[in-house]
Amino acid sequence: MIRIKIDVLPLLKSSGYSTYKLRKEGILSESTIQKLREHKIVSFETLDWLCHILNLQPGDIIEYVSETKTADKE
Repeated sequence: MIRIKIDVLPLLKSSGYSTYKLRKEGILSESTIQKLREHKIVSFETLDWLCHILNLQPGDIIEYVSETKTADKE
């Protein structure tokens, strides 16, 4: 599963983008902000914007984590 590996909301806030500003100016929706809080994957457009604003590469923000399925093993 691909997930957000860093907490981007404090980084955005230090760059002048509080969650209030993100919602008020229509930059990110509440559901996208919630996904970021829960470290869930967001759209490529959002990832692109985050990379631009935070001056990061996609690999700095997202990672692949293997899911193990122990219920099927006997």
